[in-house]
Amino acid sequence: MDLVVRQPRLPRPGETIFGSAFDTVPGGKGLNQAVAAARAGGSVAFVGAVGRDAFGAALRDRLAGDGVDVATVRVVAEPTGIAQISVVDGGENSIVVVPGANATDDLDAADRAAIATARFVVAQFERPLPLVRAAFVAAREAGATTVLTPAPALDAGDLLELADILLPNAGEACELAGVGDPEQAARALSRRAGTVVMTRGRDGALVARDGAIVATIPSRVVAAVDTTAAGDTSTGVLVARLAAGDPLEAAARAGAVAASIAVTRRGASTSMPGWSEIAEALAE
Repeated sequence: MDLVVRQPRLPRPGETIFGSAFDTVPGGKGLNQAVAAARAGGSVAFVGAVGRDAFGAALRDRLAGDGVDVATVRVVAEPTGIAQISVVDGGENSIVVVPGANATDDLDAADRAAIATARFVVAQFERPLPLVRAAFVAAREAGATTVLTPAPALDAGDLLELADILLPNAGEACELAGVGDPEQAARALSRRAGTVVMTRGRDGALVARDGAIVATIPSRVVAAVDTTAAGDTSTGVLVARLAAGDPLEAAARAGAVAASIAVTRRGASTSMPGWSEIAEALAE
């Protein structure tokens, strides 16, 4: 659950400032990506965990309300995970995640059965890395395409080699590659993962493969209100469009346009557009 405070700026250490608003919004990178994919026309099942609390019930309801299959959303003893999000004037945000139930790290038989029927398996680093690794190994064995959002950026070990599609933002790409230049980072990561689609905010996105930049995705200029979940929106829509048969560059373009719509609204999953709105923006 996203606990969102809107404020004029980030406070200095030891300082107390006033915010202008507070919201609780269903979120988490996995939920956001699942909702974005479902709204873009994808058939989506969610593998995850929530606590036996009001936040957990609300998150399951949010997923189910968008048509996401929640049969493999487990209810566990730990409290539901939260993200404390500070949104400053101009729309930029900073986030602190407390995993809670998301720290559950075993892949059970029901999870493996869901993975076995999937065409795409999408994961993030908000779940334990051994769990993501096990899911990707199972996905590869089942012939599914693995899609990884490496956020928050961590030492991923061999996980990058298990990713058919890697979707970092520029900062995450630089941290993972250990270099300061985003394009150089995208090229370096594409020698490890199958294909890298690196988002760059107002500068659009880059597609890299086998150590080379193979495509540039332009941005759609908008007045941003809240950038929370922009990357998740892009990821969910990109995967939904790949599942619908679009080539990668067209799917990435749809994801970028969807994100440009989402940042003009407040909230995470609440800001994400449906396919008809995305298609209309793409046609402009």
